[in-house]
Amino acid sequence: MQSTYVFDAYGTLFDVHAAIGRHRDAAGADAENLSQLWRTKQLEYTWTLTLAGHYLDFWTLTERALDYALARFPSIDRSLRADLLDAYLRLDAFPDVRGTLAGLKSRGARVAILSNGSPSMLASAVDAAGLRALFDAVLSVDAVRVYKPRSDAYTLVTTNLGVKPQEVAFVSSNRWDIMGATTFGFRTFWINRSQMPDEYEPFPPSQRLTSLAGLLS
Repeated sequence: MQSTYVFDAYGTLFDVHAAIGRHRDAAGADAENLSQLWRTKQLEYTWTLTLAGHYLDFWTLTERALDYALARFPSIDRSLRADLLDAYLRLDAFPDVRGTLAGLKSRGARVAILSNGSPSMLASAVDAAGLRALFDAVLSVDAVRVYKPRSDAYTLVTTNLGVKPQEVAFVSSNRWDIMGATTFGFRTFWINRSQMPDEYEPFPPSQRLTSLAGLLS
């Protein structure tokens, strides 16, 4: 069993669609479409800015992605903007999160987060979910001002936790993130809850799981 487990946050520990879930009735028929586009643009902005050699913090990109999505679906009242952003700061943790983290800690593992999220976003999400005591470290790429999957982001783990890449079990639901972490040298666990098709075949995960609970097996 690995002794250091590092988790992606958004989509892996926290449900990125929980924000629209709390306001689905008010958003109406385009609620799910808005949520999907919001997430797509949020990630797109991290990749395009990084490729162009620029950086804006993840909260700013989250706001701008929502503004784009609201403009794309004018049927949704823009007055929901503030409520949706507030909900994003307090996203629901997936049901398998607390038990898995507690199980790993009980076995003596160190548990950490490495996320694109800004420090304030991560602090809010972790505290709202009541998970603070389960983490040894919460690391944000804001410290290096480069987004995953650039290797500089994953270096935050080895530098801050004092471990070698091969000593780390990196866990993410995002296949592109698994690709980056695999390239960096981590042992990777892809949490494929939605049974999505594989991609990035030259950079396979060490293991494929359908839930975080599989980490305890």
